[in-house]
Formats: sequence, C-alpha cells, structure tokens
Amino acid sequence: MNSNFKLTALAAAVTALVAGPLSAQDMTLKLGHLANEDNSWHLASVKFGEELAALTDGRIVVEVFPNESLGKEIDLINGMQLGTVDMTITGESLQNWAPKAALLAVPYAFKTIDDMDAFASGPIGDEISQQIIENVQIRPIAYFARGARDLTSNRPITSPADLDGLKMRVPNVPLFVDVWKALGANPGPMAFSEVFTSLQNGTIEAQENPLALIRSASFYEVQSHVNLTDHVRSWIYLTIAESTWAKLSDDDKAAVLEAAARAQAYEREVFEKSLADDRAFLEEKGMTFVDVDAAAFQSAAKEAVLANVNDEIKPVVEDLFSQ
Repeated sequence: MNSNFKLTALAAAVTALVAGPLSAQDMTLKLGHLANEDNSWHLASVKFGEELAALTDGRIVVEVFPNESLGKEIDLINGMQLGTVDMTITGESLQNWAPKAALLAVPYAFKTIDDMDAFASGPIGDEISQQIIENVQIRPIAYFARGARDLTSNRPITSPADLDGLKMRVPNVPLFVDVWKALGANPGPMAFSEVFTSLQNGTIEAQENPLALIRSASFYEVQSHVNLTDHVRSWIYLTIAESTWAKLSDDDKAAVLEAAARAQAYEREVFEKSLADDRAFLEEKGMTFVDVDAAAFQSAAKEAVLANVNDEIKPVVEDLFSQ
C-alpha cells in the first residue's frame, strides 16, 4: 500500500469519526406554513426556533418559511412524509388520513375556548394525536388556537329565526353549507376573493369568518354588524415529521417538546391580544358587536352536524352536544 493511499484512508477515517457526532448534533429544521408574518402562528413558530436554539446551545436551528413559500398545506404534509420537509402547522386537513382529525373543526362543539382547551389537551385530544402519528407519520408537538368564526351582516342577528333566508357566503365545505341551511339561512359556496365585491353589490348579504379575516378583508366597509355566533372554535397543530423525530436523541426530543410548550403558551398570549385588537379596530370602524342566543343556534345545528360527521367521531360529537 503506497503512502498516499494510506494518508487518504486515514483522512477518510478521521472524517467519518468527526462527521458522525456532528451530523447527530447539528441540525436545521425547515418549518413551512401558510400564515403571514403578522399572524400569531408565525410569531409562535419563530419563538419555537428561538427557544429550541437556546435549549440546545445552538445545535438545532429552525428556519421558518411563512406565506406558503415552501408549498401549500397538503404539499407540506406530503413533503414531511417523503422526508423533504421537517415541520408544518396543520389541522383538520389531516382527516384525509386520520378521521379523528375532523374533530378539530366541528361547528358548535365548544362553547368557550376553555372547553376547547380541555378537549384538545385531554384523552380524546391524545387519541387524535396518536392517530395522526400512526396514519400520517407526522407528530403533533403543540397546538395553537384559531379565532372563532362569527357571522357578519347588515342587521343584528340574535337567533336562528333572524336568519330567515339570509343569503350568505360559506366555504365550499358540505358540513358548513348544511349547518347554515338547518339554521334557516340561504348559504352558498364562493371563493373568498369574491366575497367583498359580492357583499358590496348585494349578491350576498352576509359571510362568516374569524375577526382577523373580517378585519384584513375590510368587510367593515360593506357590513355593519358582527354577530358573535362563535360557531366554530378550533385549533391547529405544530407538527414534526416522524422521520425527523427519529433522528433526534432523547435529550433533543425533550428539548423540542419543551420549546413547543413555550411556543404554545406564547402563541396564546399573542392570540388573545390580537382578538382584543381586532375587535377594537372593527368597533372603531363602526361595526356593532351583537350577542346571540348560543344555545338556540347549537340546538338548531345539531342534526345537520351529526349527519355530516363520520361514524368514527359521531359518538364523540354527540357527547359534546349533550354537554
């Protein structure tokens, strides 16, 4: 064996010995999501990265990609399954693989955000997470709140009787269409980009969305009332690919979970402040906030909700309505 070959072999051996520990310790996680930079989910994602870097002395770095810059939600889920994306924020879209994920956005399932928190962090929430891990190969590590959906209109609506054929836009989701029909409205799917103009010209009379979207879409220019129906309270998961999770040491897994817990607490602070800010902004723009008969809405919606949920979650939904 000549001396050059010996030196090359020795260098390769040393490189392998050095590269092994470094590759296990130095890691960059790509986290893509659909929200913009001002959204509480994005701010919490950045917070997660900061906390994880601190907990691992900079050995694990998180790169956050907002605004679908790494791809749309389903593309990111597929990328995590293929090992090309490490993390994303996702919710009821996971029901395409894990039926129990439909529980993340059931109309009138939760009266308050505290009810939602108890459910999401309780035994059934654990079952949802486990089914996602097993069926989708991605792991929920925290959850973030979503703004409750409220109905805007040009007159106060306090009970289902006040709807009476109200022409309104809903997302192209059969469950939403059927629920609003059951409540007495005249709902129809429409692209979100068309809603403002349709409200302006009278093609529709109302729409429903969280306060943040009511504000960002300037619906206050064409709607006078926010009726606090709070008809959908939901949450969304911060997730990590199982293939990425498997590469972490036990200590680093613990650090990821701790950073996620801190990010979840931080997101809730930002979220609650944003709700207050959005309401104040809309009131300043002249919108009137209307309290509604929540029990009457829930009762009128019940059969339509149960008719649209899958058999696996129907008993859980029935129990939620009975409570």
